[in-house]
Amino acid sequence: MAGQLQIRPDSSVSDAVEPAFLALVRTIGLLRRVMEPYFARFGLSGAQWGVLRTLHRETVEADAKSLRLTDLGDRLLVRPPSVTGVVDRLQRMGFVDRTISAEDHRVKLASLTPRGRVLVEQVLADHPRHIANVLAGLDVTGQQELLRLLERLEPHLSAIADDVEAVTVKAKAPKQPVRAAG
Repeated sequence: MAGQLQIRPDSSVSDAVEPAFLALVRTIGLLRRVMEPYFARFGLSGAQWGVLRTLHRETVEADAKSLRLTDLGDRLLVRPPSVTGVVDRLQRMGFVDRTISAEDHRVKLASLTPRGRVLVEQVLADHPRHIANVLAGLDVTGQQELLRLLERLEPHLSAIADDVEAVTVKAKAPKQPVRAAG
């Protein structure tokens, strides 16, 4: 059921559930161990690369001038405070400019600086080879199967994340005072 958090009380639903989950967690950890040093060669963290690459896609490849920080967070699937912290660091490094929208002064915009565009192009120069090396453990059929499975899992996880976030927001909402009957 999409849109509803599903927790199955029977832990023996499938003998494959826990091993599959653990394999996914291990793989994510290994992917980080392989990718973080690659980005570190350019003085970046994985989170910083995510912001720069997203801004590059939107502002250079899609010919937009800038991207709202909230939209940036949506594309990266991270909360606004996390985006703000990464953008702050990238701005201090000279790779990102942050401005306020002329139409709505509450809206903050981010864009790549010329220096940021140069850095992204430097990272992208070797990126395809690095990604090919990461996925070389699977043949083309295996890569296609991995993509198919991840595309099936993504909307399910997205629905769970939305439900968890809705419950969290509701729990943090101020309680309405109970009025005495008078």
